[in-house]
Amino acid sequence: MLDRLLDEPDLEIAALSGASAGAVNAVLFAAGLADGGRAGAKTKLESFWTEVARLPGAVLVSKAGPLDGDFAPPLSPATLIDLAARVLSPYQANPLGLNPLSELLAALVDFDALRRSPLPLHIAATDIARGDGRLFTTPEISLDVVLASACLPHLHHAVEIEGRHYWDGGYSANPPLVALAAAGGAADTLFVQLMPVGREQVPTRAGEIAEHVNKIVFTAPLRREIERIAAARRHWDSCLWPLSAAARLARHRFHRIDATGLLRQGGSGSRLVAHERILAKLRERGYAAADQWLARHGAAIGRTATADLARDVFGMG
Repeated sequence: MLDRLLDEPDLEIAALSGASAGAVNAVLFAAGLADGGRAGAKTKLESFWTEVARLPGAVLVSKAGPLDGDFAPPLSPATLIDLAARVLSPYQANPLGLNPLSELLAALVDFDALRRSPLPLHIAATDIARGDGRLFTTPEISLDVVLASACLPHLHHAVEIEGRHYWDGGYSANPPLVALAAAGGAADTLFVQLMPVGREQVPTRAGEIAEHVNKIVFTAPLRREIERIAAARRHWDSCLWPLSAAARLARHRFHRIDATGLLRQGGSGSRLVAHERILAKLRERGYAAADQWLARHGAAIGRTATADLARDVFGMG
């Protein structure tokens, strides 16, 4: 989707926010933009995900794989990882705390230069001791910040930053919407939704139960953010200072690309599979989704909102 948005010369991206894999993409985007403009951002994103597909353990499916629709492995990667995590913590299974993404990000991103970038970034990580989120902005972003934002506790050691330990930012801000909208850098925010919220039937299979629990946990921060935005809109008339952060939030224009169907087609396990074919298909479908959204709503940017997040994401009245 970012790749397609970069093809629009009149569309200026004024800031980015993200957690977990979204934080990785945001940092790669900003680093590439600083290195070589829009083409540099495209190259940086493509280089990273191409190398991810070549990492040891990336190919966990044979032949077609989930997104091709032919067949999936008897035990999905999600199931295998869940089973392993019930027996061994990452401190036991990986006592040295090795993380292949660390070396890859260090090779692709000049973090000293990134911290001087004029593009505002808001990267979320979850403080383990306090249980709340911390938003790191551009001057604070380091390799450890990105690794912390993408630190799933059943896979990786907690990341220490300035004496505090952090887990995945998705537990506390997924993604950070309010900070981005209230910052005042732009009057429009495009929200890319990857995880569906609701479920009609009670899950009964082990994999379905685990998937739905994860969905509830990871969408709770988003619900809080959207409720805060809705409250700001309800109290807009009583806002005493029209230039305050609350007032900016109340009149902010939101847009949404619903990409939940793209992941649903692959099944829950495909999110943990870095097979080159799967990543290529996700990129292709993401590009197409952004292209369709631009064709339908591109003219509204800077003029009017095209999404009511409370209604569209959570069905709030």
